[in-house]
Amino acid sequence: MKTILTTLILWCVALTTWAQNVAPLDQLKADPRKAYGTDYPYSFEAVQLTPTPKGYKPFYISHYGRHGSRYYWNNLLYKDLDSLLNKAHDLNQLTAEGETFRAKFMIAKDELATSVSELSDLGWEQHQRIARTMYENFGEVFKNGGDVYAISSLTGRCVLSMASFCQELTQCNPKIEIREESARKVLDGVKPDDRQNPNYHKYPKSKPRFEANRSRFQYQDNLRERIIQRVFTSTEGLPGNPFIIANNLINLYTSLPSIGHEGMMGNIITDEEIAARWENENLGTYTWVFEPRYDMIPILRDIITKADAVISGQTQRLADLRFGHDTCLGPLTVLMGINGADRDPEDPYEVKNCYQNWQTGKASNLQLIFYRGKKPGQDLLLKCLLNGHEATLPLPSDLYPYYRWNDFKQFYTDLITKNW
Repeated sequence: MKTILTTLILWCVALTTWAQNVAPLDQLKADPRKAYGTDYPYSFEAVQLTPTPKGYKPFYISHYGRHGSRYYWNNLLYKDLDSLLNKAHDLNQLTAEGETFRAKFMIAKDELATSVSELSDLGWEQHQRIARTMYENFGEVFKNGGDVYAISSLTGRCVLSMASFCQELTQCNPKIEIREESARKVLDGVKPDDRQNPNYHKYPKSKPRFEANRSRFQYQDNLRERIIQRVFTSTEGLPGNPFIIANNLINLYTSLPSIGHEGMMGNIITDEEIAARWENENLGTYTWVFEPRYDMIPILRDIITKADAVISGQTQRLADLRFGHDTCLGPLTVLMGINGADRDPEDPYEVKNCYQNWQTGKASNLQLIFYRGKKPGQDLLLKCLLNGHEATLPLPSDLYPYYRWNDFKQFYTDLITKNW
């Protein structure tokens, strides 16, 4: 019976590892919405985690989470589309499908206009579910209650994401006491590049190497032209050029699942069409997260410092929670080399294999789970979860997905010192 159980466990681990190593383009075929990139709403797919090493138990969690799903960040999108659709309607330049879309947009436009950049209902629910999943996966950390510290950037959608997460955690166990804080003094830990940060520091920036070879990437895309033809009989006399109009429609489309308005655009755009252009879009995102990677050094330092305080007994904290933005989490994954995001390939076709922009989608999160041995003198271990999946770090390990804390601390302290 013991042999059968061991075999089943190993099979489940192998299955999980296989699922994580599925080629990015194959992942898109299975879920085309991943092509939404940073607009991708958090996916709560079932994950089989590797069993805790024998003789160990989790005791502390260090976390960074992006805010949950939100309305579009810039009010110009909704304003421009409002003006555009009304003008086209008045000039009788909308197709039948365009008229249907306009009617649905007009019903929702007041909600959209007054909710710009704000957390949606789905965004609130995402952080509730992530918190409960954390509690259920690592109940030993929280079972006796204790102190948790949560910090957020100054942005409302991040503060509310923090509130949602923390409320759910205390619902799981009322003995957990959480101190929540959103203030300029904590920005080093959540959004160090905020100009309001009293410790703001300019770090060196550099482009990824593939940019020098970008012309090698062969890409043809006529989606914008097709979108325009589906919505308008003519764009003559309409505000904005066709390129910007089509981009606005694409941006609206990928934001709709986050705000409960799926179906508003009918068949004007499809997920498969967005997926067909994903690899090119992912190149742009990689440059965007690669260049400011060193700006996230203060977050990495915050992770190490707070973990050290728990390990040394200076604090009995159960978890440190951070709530911020994709503009921080994306570069942080590159800085830390999570799943090879720091590989910096010269070949643009290789970029998709080290970074996929859906990993920085809505409510995306990084969790470092710390483990202590039951016997004195055992190495402290940790593992890294990216969006709930076990992830690799650029460290030696003979028991992946677990790494030794001393190796982690030394490697990343050296990285910080080198690039300060």
